[in-house]
Amino acid sequence: MTKSELIDALSQRKDLSRKEAEIVVSTVLKEISDALGRQDRVELRGFGSFSVKVRPSREGRNPKTGDKVQVSEKRVPFFKAGKELRQRVDG
Repeated sequence: MTKSELIDALSQRKDLSRKEAEIVVSTVLKEISDALGRQDRVELRGFGSFSVKVRPSREGRNPKTGDKVQVSEKRVPFFKAGKELRQRVDG
């Protein structure tokens, strides 16, 4: 499902216009992104939680030349599905 499909589904299910549904979806996604940018954890009960994981620096290899390169530490978004979501997906 794409963002526009989510907006369409929301506008059809509730008493919201497409524009209002677009604002709701955009606001929720922006708030999640902003919270992760502040290193906060976002938990949506029954759905899952978003957090930021730190990947330590490491030594990697250039696949073309085989030379060793230093890969710096990075922070990456991480999603862990909640129990209800896992059960629904698993059937």
